[in-house]
Amino acid sequence: MSELHGFILHAKTRPEKTEAFEALFRAYVEPSRAEPGCIEYHMLRDKQDPTLFIFYEIWQSQAHLDTHSNLPHMKQFLDQRMEFLERDFDIRPIEMLSASSASR
Repeated sequence: MSELHGFILHAKTRPEKTEAFEALFRAYVEPSRAEPGCIEYHMLRDKQDPTLFIFYEIWQSQAHLDTHSNLPHMKQFLDQRMEFLERDFDIRPIEMLSASSASR
């Protein structure tokens, strides 16, 4: 399954920007899931630290992920991300070792 491209991203928000960040990205979840090549797209929030958001994404290929990353709203957010974040993203590439459960 190594042809899939996935990552886990940690987004540590500024406390005063946490709710705005959540609202912004909640609106992106379903449209992102509907994009060609999206296999998994999950937005999570740490229960012990409500300013920490975790994204789990799996894409069919690097090209699909690149297309997603280059959408106007994603590029705009990337340019403005530090207005929301306490520190820059921590992105960890992952390799899928089991099949996706998204189609179950």
